[in-house]
Amino acid sequence: MRLDAVLKVGGSLSRGSGLAALCSEISRLGETHPLLVVPGGGDFAEQVREADRRFHLNSTAAHRMALLGMDQYGYLLNQLIDGSRLCADLASSCESADSGSAAILLPSALVIQKDPLPHSWQVTSDTIAAWVCQCVGCNRLILLKDVDGLLGPDELISEMTVEQLAEHTGGVDEYLSTFLKSSALDVWVINGSHPERLSELLGTGRTVGTRILPA
Repeated sequence: MRLDAVLKVGGSLSRGSGLAALCSEISRLGETHPLLVVPGGGDFAEQVREADRRFHLNSTAAHRMALLGMDQYGYLLNQLIDGSRLCADLASSCESADSGSAAILLPSALVIQKDPLPHSWQVTSDTIAAWVCQCVGCNRLILLKDVDGLLGPDELISEMTVEQLAEHTGGVDEYLSTFLKSSALDVWVINGSHPERLSELLGTGRTVGTRILPA
């Protein structure tokens, strides 16, 4: 079974009013498109950042606490994506996605066990979702955020290379460009507050947003 896409649902979307509509659309799309959802960290991870600032956590403790924050957001998404299934490993995630229900990966146990990425705030759910996408053999990663895509000085950047991403500041985590240099992922950054864009991208291969071309 090949997934149509891995979706990273950004935690920033939980602070606005559009998350419920996005989750409803993911539920609908999951009936015909095998989809694996990787939760962001959002306010759950922000609490870890605050604890790090106050108590000067070591990098491994902060990394693992942030992963648990992603799990917490995953439980929230499970409540909002009707029919979705919570999974803690890649095999069951793919099986669930193929059954007509969006699968939500709780990533902490898997990432802690495999330990594939640096323990740093440069690595967030963006790179973790890219790693998951690579592990399951899916070539399309969609990062759903609260902005239309990656922005230049005056306008939305519709397309960029991995090399250009490495020189870009903001929008995605700092480590993503490093990870993508050794992958062949087709990455999109789109606005999850406009669920119709996700539907358009899955249906036509194009939509409003930023495409990061495969390395």
